[in-house]
Amino acid sequence: MVHVKKNKTAIWVITPNGTKLAELLSRNLSESDVYISRKIAPAPIGHLSFQSLSETLNQKFKRYSGHIFIMSTGIVVRVIAPLIKNKIEDPAVVVVDDRANHAISLLSGHLGGANALTQKVANIIGADPVITTATDVNRVPAIDVLAKEMNLLIENPGAIKTVNMALLKSEKIFVHDPFGFLANCLPHIEPFTYGGTTKHLKKLGRVNEFEGLPGIFVDDIIVDLPPEVLVLRPASLMAGIGCNRNTAMEEMKALLADVFETHNLAPSSLTSLASIDVKSDESGLLSLAENLNLPLIFYNRQELNQVKEIKNPSIVVEKHVGVKSVCEASAILTARGGALIVPKQSTKNVTVAIARMNFLSSE
Repeated sequence: MVHVKKNKTAIWVITPNGTKLAELLSRNLSESDVYISRKIAPAPIGHLSFQSLSETLNQKFKRYSGHIFIMSTGIVVRVIAPLIKNKIEDPAVVVVDDRANHAISLLSGHLGGANALTQKVANIIGADPVITTATDVNRVPAIDVLAKEMNLLIENPGAIKTVNMALLKSEKIFVHDPFGFLANCLPHIEPFTYGGTTKHLKKLGRVNEFEGLPGIFVDDIIVDLPPEVLVLRPASLMAGIGCNRNTAMEEMKALLADVFETHNLAPSSLTSLASIDVKSDESGLLSLAENLNLPLIFYNRQELNQVKEIKNPSIVVEKHVGVKSVCEASAILTARGGALIVPKQSTKNVTVAIARMNFLSSE
């Protein structure tokens, strides 16, 4: 698996004058690598070189959060075309001409940060920034930018264009946002509260008046929604886990998945795992956190015993470990006192509980 170097930028150069611009940019961009074509000259100490732009870029494209190409847009379009995936995954791409007249935001202007990088590059080299995203040039909010700022995961990026077009046209957008992430951020919204117990929004009755209209659904629950509705997942769910010694990671993962499916919770909203500190060397638990790419937090007995909102205390656990609860208490602690929305669920060797962060709390 390739990991992007967060906030690190690659600068690509194919001309002598471009090398001077790259030096200026690298001195002012704290995390950057300069790649210089071998056709110009050997790369100076501290810089990298390439023989083939397309071949080297194929290896490096996903390894950086942004790329600055000092060359023509035609060249850049041709070399990045086979590498483009979608606006969620693609890094920022900025193109600068050899004379530093223009800095152009070419790819991933919003989520990838190319628009912001373009402004930064333009300020450094004295170029005119060229940004063509409609929401920016019309000075209206862009939902993908807001989602990024609010740390909301975009589940269906294809709906972004529908919502942004509605913002550009000043059309009504219906919004389900019980956590208040988008409060006072968007004009012309129609609040919509999902209050049903079924998975199907269409059974709520009011949905007909919103059919075909753009919408935004900010929640960690799974419901069936029209394709026009942009689904944004908050980082709101914490899983507390208890287990017997030497329990396999597969059993823990299977129970966790079953809990999320049974309770219609979005796995992408799961933010962290938690347990008691005596399990800090439990290989299955450590492997689970690594497999899910989630932080694993441990609490001591005193911290766990301070939690009062336990629904399923265990006499056996208290006898052997010294706490009344592991999974429920650790989930609640990690959610900073949030609500326990799934009490203890168990298999032979594993217990899981889910708590939801209280984003509306003033504490």
